[in-house]
Amino acid sequence: MDRKTASCTTILVGKHATNDGSTMIARNEDSGSGSEPQKFVVIEPKEQGRTFFAVLSDCTVQLPENAMRYTATPEADPSQGVWAASGINAANVAMTATETITTNSRVLAIDPLVPEGIGEADFVSIVLPYIHSAREGVLRLGQLLEEYGTYESNGIAFSDQDEVWYMETIGGHHWVATRIPDDAYVVAPNRLNIDAFDFDADTVLYAKDLPAMIDTHHLNPDFEGVNLRHIFGSATEKDTRYNNPRAWYIQKHFSGTDADPINQELPFLCYPKQKLTIEDVKWALSSHFQNTPFDPYGTGTATEKKQFRSIALNRNQQVHILQIRNNVAPEIAGIHWLAFGPNTFNGVVPFYTHITDTPAAYRDTTNVYDPANHYWLSRTLALIGDSDYDRYSDLAARFELDTMAYCRRIQLQTDQAWNGQDQALLLLEEANETMATYYMEQATALLGKMVESGSQKMALRFNLAD
Repeated sequence: MDRKTASCTTILVGKHATNDGSTMIARNEDSGSGSEPQKFVVIEPKEQGRTFFAVLSDCTVQLPENAMRYTATPEADPSQGVWAASGINAANVAMTATETITTNSRVLAIDPLVPEGIGEADFVSIVLPYIHSAREGVLRLGQLLEEYGTYESNGIAFSDQDEVWYMETIGGHHWVATRIPDDAYVVAPNRLNIDAFDFDADTVLYAKDLPAMIDTHHLNPDFEGVNLRHIFGSATEKDTRYNNPRAWYIQKHFSGTDADPINQELPFLCYPKQKLTIEDVKWALSSHFQNTPFDPYGTGTATEKKQFRSIALNRNQQVHILQIRNNVAPEIAGIHWLAFGPNTFNGVVPFYTHITDTPAAYRDTTNVYDPANHYWLSRTLALIGDSDYDRYSDLAARFELDTMAYCRRIQLQTDQAWNGQDQALLLLEEANETMATYYMEQATALLGKMVESGSQKMALRFNLAD
């Protein structure tokens, strides 16, 4: 079976770098091409089973007992694997998997990829139900990588109320991870991202033989220090067009830096000039180099507008921001912000995760076009909006502002009403349903406004006054 390809953008934010003291891990999930419908579901322990079959590699993984409930955003079509992609479990641990990354021939010669191993289609399903902290997530996935191997190079993120960890696979069986400082953020495009690394620090984890592998095979090209990107990653022409500009643009806005967009040495750890909000992260993952010559919708030359790979693009399948809050009861701490489709014309909804079901418009996505599904409605809005961005972008901006304000208001009311009683679980599911219903109503209204506005400019028209 041909494996599908994907390319994503990840943003991680420590708890002291956010406006409300929460941790955030976020990612655009981008397909290799076309539409790959996704859905939002809850996986109960009884559905998890004791074995997991990795469809793309024919690998069977034995699973522990005592699985926990978790949210997930899998493929509507499971024929190429589950691709659970993102979720928050009952212990308020979040996981997003995965960010396809780069490597080099030196690494692959030493530790080749494993065609019969595990990969991003499998990671969330075999890790998230069993972990009680972000650090524990790194250790569990690391053990699985060493045991089964992987057929691809990927970055994975974990978070809990206190910590954010970023992990990268190295070759077929090796891995490395680092804890993101509480006052820092990370932008990770499709390259190996971790740079300066101290194997003796208590904020890092790695395959035990990784330092020996570097020394034995003379992998470190630097005269001083250890830079994992130099050792295990790439610095190709594709990186200068496909990867580096995405990190450059977000770092420029969040930190005020003024580097070159093709710079191969853009930092991994960054520090914002002000605390970051959910809206900031969503804006970044929806951006397309606005106010630069490289904006596909902008005023640059034809060459400039196609020079760099945008962050928002037609291949966005979903965007999630997994937020673990610190100023509320544990039962309402986990928020799975979610939107499907290209990000220029969608908005995220803050779904509570201490639930047993999800709203039908997000849960029942089909492979056949159906605008009653959030996924297909979002793709429709993006398609029309892309045809005349200047005409429709203000409509979309007002829509996103209105829906975000409404959902935040429902969230505030629900937080205040939460009393810890068993029946309060229904309160969270009702809040999720209220927000989903409002979003779908407003998105449908936006579609109507776009159709009405666009119809006035159709070439197929005739007025007596013409």
